Amino acid sequence: MTIAGSVKALRWGMGFQSRGASRRQYFSIANKSFSQGVILRVRRDLERKVYGRRSASTETGEGKSGHINAGPNEAILFFDNVFPLKLRWLLQLPWHAERSVPDLMKRVNNPNVAAADPMSIIKRATPPQVPMKITEILPRLKEGGAFVKFSHPDGVTAEEIEGTLRGYLKDQPIKPWFNPFRRVRTFLVQGRPWVEDLYRFPSSRLKVEFIPTSPGGEAAELSQEKLYSLFRRYGKLGDIMPQPADSKILPKFAFLNFIRVRHAIMAKNCLHGFRVIEAEGGGKAGTELRLMYEQKIQAHWIRDWLVNHPRLVIPAVAALVATVTVAIFDPIRTFFIKAHVTHSLHLTNNKVYRWFKTQAKDILTFRHHKSEDAGLSAIWDDRKDNIEQIQTWLMETADTFIVVQGPRGSGKREVVVDQALKNRKYNLVIDCKPIQEANGDSATIGAAAMEVGYRPVFSWMNSFSSLIDLAAQGTIGTKTGFSETLDTQLAKIWQNTASALKQIALEGRKKDDKDAALDDDSYLEAHPERRPVVVIDNFLHKSQENTLVYDKIAEWAASLTTTNIAHVIFLTNDVSFSKSLGKALPDRVFRQISLGDCSPEVAKKFVITHLDAESDDDEMDEDKKLSLSQQRDDLGELDQCIEALGGRLTDLEFLARRIKTGETPNKAVNEIIEQSASEILKMYLLDVDKTPRKWTPEQAWLLIKQLGEHEVLRYNEILLSDTYKSEGESTLQALEQAELITIVSSNGRPHSIKPGKPVYQAAFRRLTEDHVLKSRLDLAIFTELIKIETASIDKYEAELHLLSKLPKQPNELTPRVQWLLGKLQACHGRVEGYEKESSVLKKILQAEY
Repeated sequence: MTIAGSVKALRWGMGFQSRGASRRQYFSIANKSFSQGVILRVRRDLERKVYGRRSASTETGEGKSGHINAGPNEAILFFDNVFPLKLRWLLQLPWHAERSVPDLMKRVNNPNVAAADPMSIIKRATPPQVPMKITEILPRLKEGGAFVKFSHPDGVTAEEIEGTLRGYLKDQPIKPWFNPFRRVRTFLVQGRPWVEDLYRFPSSRLKVEFIPTSPGGEAAELSQEKLYSLFRRYGKLGDIMPQPADSKILPKFAFLNFIRVRHAIMAKNCLHGFRVIEAEGGGKAGTELRLMYEQKIQAHWIRDWLVNHPRLVIPAVAALVATVTVAIFDPIRTFFIKAHVTHSLHLTNNKVYRWFKTQAKDILTFRHHKSEDAGLSAIWDDRKDNIEQIQTWLMETADTFIVVQGPRGSGKREVVVDQALKNRKYNLVIDCKPIQEANGDSATIGAAAMEVGYRPVFSWMNSFSSLIDLAAQGTIGTKTGFSETLDTQLAKIWQNTASALKQIALEGRKKDDKDAALDDDSYLEAHPERRPVVVIDNFLHKSQENTLVYDKIAEWAASLTTTNIAHVIFLTNDVSFSKSLGKALPDRVFRQISLGDCSPEVAKKFVITHLDAESDDDEMDEDKKLSLSQQRDDLGELDQCIEALGGRLTDLEFLARRIKTGETPNKAVNEIIEQSASEILKMYLLDVDKTPRKWTPEQAWLLIKQLGEHEVLRYNEILLSDTYKSEGESTLQALEQAELITIVSSNGRPHSIKPGKPVYQAAFRRLTEDHVLKSRLDLAIFTELIKIETASIDKYEAELHLLSKLPKQPNELTPRVQWLLGKLQACHGRVEGYEKESSVLKKILQAEY
């Protein structure tokens, strides 16, 4: 009986045994097919269950050489599905994964589950009936399998044992717990596998390189048919891609795409190092196959794609950032704006704080200074009509602005915020002064956000994103859209504020109201009393520097009024506010209130009331019954002092405080006038501040000198003077913006000029009484006038010189020549007069200090 016959009988017997046949039946059948000697040997091997001495190698082969050597009567099998492929990421960790993974498997595996332990899987896959002795097991963790080195008797070949095991595993499938849908498979290793522990992980694509069997030899490139015949037995192939014909890359190669990763693993471990002989198409010297995994997806391809497509990626990232910002931060910002308007986060509005203050009233004395309130009460009585007018307008539905105009210090904010709006629950006051005076876009954005409670605000990101945008523009040639202009940032702040104000206006609305069927806009139009009030203070402050902020505020305010979200009140010192507001609401007539200075009677009452309120705040003896105004015997000077000081509230309050410190009214007024004169000298006349001005000291001094002599000047008379010949109107407007003068209009045209503040009248007079200062500035004016006349003389002489070059003097030119000569004579006479007066002024400067 041949060995093949005995193996055939062995397979048949194993199958019979798998069906439940007894061992005695198996041997009785085997005796009919095999010779006596072979039967005894097979029976002895099966009954003894000889496996021999087993040893487990590391993942790098014998002696960490990277190879497994098989001697005579030895062969190697590769079993797959022994370890889970999903655990291969553990091999990238810094500790020794080749030792930690088996320990982990022992801890995770349930010993009660069949085929749980990887070693038991291999043991069950090699039944004792097979004539083989396992000598070494080499696990391949990252490939999910193991190499099994075994020895076999002389009468049995490795191919026969492979066929027996494959048939057994097909009839008795072993399915591990981590992959219950796939059975364990095994194939005979035909090549010389390279067992390495590099960071190369399995893939369903294999790269097959054709290597010569000896150095300097020549390898043959196998055809697709031959590759298919070699590799198809290990699993389903998806495609075979040979090397392009025009490729000069050596060694030659081909790509094999398997349907499953485990099929590629089995093929690589079984055929790596396999030699194809000449008869099978391997060339004269044969060809060796070198296999390696080829990643289908290129490493870092996402990162590379992002880097290589900045024109698509950067705008997409900008849009994503904007979307996330709107989705996450906008509700937060709206919440903080609402809290800023409703004062819900203020301590004074907290119920616990108010209860504590009520309970501690008898223990602690909460002192409140009533001087300012009492002093201003006299002003409120005088301006009661203006306060009631504003309150009436706030109860109406007209979609227009309310403008309160008046000089600085006239009490605009106090009239509106403290009196007209004191019974309104929700008010938002926006001061334009810190916004306009902020340096840079980031500071401007931060100041605007602070005024409305807009937070969180990342104003520093504006500069950072501008740098990114600039770098991207230099790289890809277009802007990325990361950076936003100041216009856009301010629009976001005002838009969030409008949303918060609308939510506040609709808070009191209920479903059972009689007008519940109305939409939001109609409801707000029908209930103007529910709208919050937005007060914009210091509107057009330093508007000559930049109008962007005021344009955006005016547009936003127009949208608030036209959509019935809120009432808007502008407080401004500028008399030309209609130009700026007219751009936002061109078809509306503004409701305007002009606040001026107090009358002398009201001013005197204000000072006396202020003094008496101050005395009430101080601790007085019980014997002291008289108020401070009754104790002072020098208050009779108040009438004369107020006449010189005027009715500006800030000046009157300053006067009252100086009198309270013990100064007489006359001394206090003299100090105020002296301080105002020093302020005028520094701000308008001397070149102490190097910032550019739209006027010259000579132009400012001309107005000061004439206003010191006359309370009112004719507007057109000033424009006709030689000092204001060049851009006279713009200079006067600049001086009005700087609050040196006030231009009074009538019927829409300017007609007179007054001092910017009432106290400036006395200050102008004080400055003109200084002979040295007056002589110095008058000398500067005469010097300027001499320059003007000299320029005119040069022009007339040039024309006369041109006419003198004519070959003949026509009679028609005689009037022109006479006119030029008359002009020359007049200019020369004025120059002589200016020089005479200048010489007198120079003598004064040389003689006096």
